[in-house]
Amino acid sequence: MTSSVEVDRPVVELRIGAERLTVASGGVHQHIDPATGRHDVDVPLAGVAEVERAVQVAHQAYLTWRCTKPTERRRMLTRLGDLIEEHAADFARLAALDNGAPVAAAAAMIPVAVDWTRYYAGWADKITSDVIGSHRANGEFSYTLAQPWGVIGAIITWNGPLVSLAMKVPAALAAGNTVVVKPSELTPFTAGLFTDLAAEAGIPDGVINVVTGGPEAGAALVEHPLVKKVSFTGGPATARKILRSCADLIKPAVLELGGKSGNIVFADGDLDAACGMGTMMSVGILSGQGCAFPTRMIVERSVYDEVIERVRTYAGFMKVGNPFAEGTIAGPIVSEQSLNRIMGLIDRARADGARLITGGGRVGGDLADGFYLEPTVFADVDPASELAQTEVFGPVLSIIPFDGDDQAIEIANSTPYGLSGYIFTTNLRRAHRVAEELETGEVLINGAANLLANRPFGGIGISGMGKEGGRQGLDEFLRVKSVSMA
Repeated sequence: MTSSVEVDRPVVELRIGAERLTVASGGVHQHIDPATGRHDVDVPLAGVAEVERAVQVAHQAYLTWRCTKPTERRRMLTRLGDLIEEHAADFARLAALDNGAPVAAAAAMIPVAVDWTRYYAGWADKITSDVIGSHRANGEFSYTLAQPWGVIGAIITWNGPLVSLAMKVPAALAAGNTVVVKPSELTPFTAGLFTDLAAEAGIPDGVINVVTGGPEAGAALVEHPLVKKVSFTGGPATARKILRSCADLIKPAVLELGGKSGNIVFADGDLDAACGMGTMMSVGILSGQGCAFPTRMIVERSVYDEVIERVRTYAGFMKVGNPFAEGTIAGPIVSEQSLNRIMGLIDRARADGARLITGGGRVGGDLADGFYLEPTVFADVDPASELAQTEVFGPVLSIIPFDGDDQAIEIANSTPYGLSGYIFTTNLRRAHRVAEELETGEVLINGAANLLANRPFGGIGISGMGKEGGRQGLDEFLRVKSVSMA
């Protein structure tokens, strides 16, 4: 069996224009392999000085990039999508090293990144403006210009760095912007290969810059006056800090934050599909570390006991193991800090009276040194409890009973989050009614696919603001100017 210990790590570098920096003013982060709990590489952390240089380089590149023919931008971004596809195995390996994602699960996400890159490549030469007619006798008329903002500060998430890059960078570049990307210090590997492939695709130096770092780099990026807009994926706590800085600067931001998504399972729904998908996404794939995962299963009481047993069975199929091991479905939690936080939530859920169905502890044996957690399922969860109201970001599923459509909707809407909602029913009228009533940015009915590039994605409430995906996601990187002529 190949293990993460045996896999070579790439050298982590900051990418500022044509420069490659292995030493930076923000110091060093000791990256810990979540699969083994061991230190593997030192990560140079960007400080204020490196962010300043990156933004200045991006600004100079913007002056040229915004004038690049749209067909050329389309060609380069299309080529980037092709190169990501060609390097799928490399990206899957880097994901496993970054955050412990099982190689098979990471490989399944590469086509998502490819699709987003190609989708926004196609928009590069299709951005149009409007002509506004006039009824005045002198023939006065107006038109609009859809223009890039300039330098975009893109702060990407650690749980899916490649997909996060693909959801932000191609759209920004297609619209004529340049970007300074700040990956998390927890996941330093993926952005380097992405930037290398962008250069191979012909995208000029300085159009994409990478300043891996922590809070110091993030704050410097958000607060820089030449950064005209911020696109952030992460948690609400950091988002609040970003919004405070943006408020002082009157700077716009797109925020894709967390979720506590409800999966409403009606008695007439496909229970196999509902339980299989719900269990796989909440406690299996990525070990539950996904913002849109259906972590609350809200079940009609007449099938409640049956669903619990089905979920128990499915959870038993979720093999926990080394990310490089064949058959692994659930890998480690990203860090020991996250693991300890999740264990605290599990302990308090038990104390609050939730009924533990399966799991609830760390994985021992050969995996004891890594940050592994058993797939964990609780039933009889109080909708108002901490477990039901808090984004766990780990392999923990809450099962909650309901009586009647209105109570299901009430429970689903009872958290401050509003990212995704899930419905399983064969009643078409009910499906559309409940979808309309759910206070979320998206609703997925009967197992509909998530993260399609041509569909807007983004939440409400503390799940964020703004959209990624679709034409709406492109518009986030454009500003509209009105021009009138007499």
